[in-house]
Amino acid sequence: MITLYLVNKGILKKPVLYLSDFFERHRTIYYDKLMRVREKNDIEQWFKFFLIGIIETAQNGIKTFDKILQLQKQTEEDTQILKSRAANAQKILNYLYKRPVIDAGRVSEIAGVSMASAYKLISDLEKLNILKESTGGQRGRSWTYENYFNIFR
Repeated sequence: MITLYLVNKGILKKPVLYLSDFFERHRTIYYDKLMRVREKNDIEQWFKFFLIGIIETAQNGIKTFDKILQLQKQTEEDTQILKSRAANAQKILNYLYKRPVIDAGRVSEIAGVSMASAYKLISDLEKLNILKESTGGQRGRSWTYENYFNIFR
């Protein structure tokens, strides 16, 4: 809620701070600080705790962003061995950073290739450990960008 308030007031441009995780991990301290505000009117301690949460959350966000940039760079380098298919692989990767789960139909659509070529591209990306089949079936299969998912775990 606080993050949305900060966005509404123009302090943040986008709701990039996920403070709920910090408050959840420090739930006891969070409630203790709120209780001190209520009982002793000590809002300064709560603000300090809140600012520590902002700092920690921002630092974690920076680390996550750096990991994404490193993954992006490494993946772009890895796909260069695909030679003529590297450009289509890059189109797929750009999509995967927005939606890290994809199916063959979407690969075909994004890359502008036939279904057979889409499956070949998927196979290439699997061999490079970029995509991993996630459904375990023969029909209606989808693939995930596991390395990207793992950054957020």
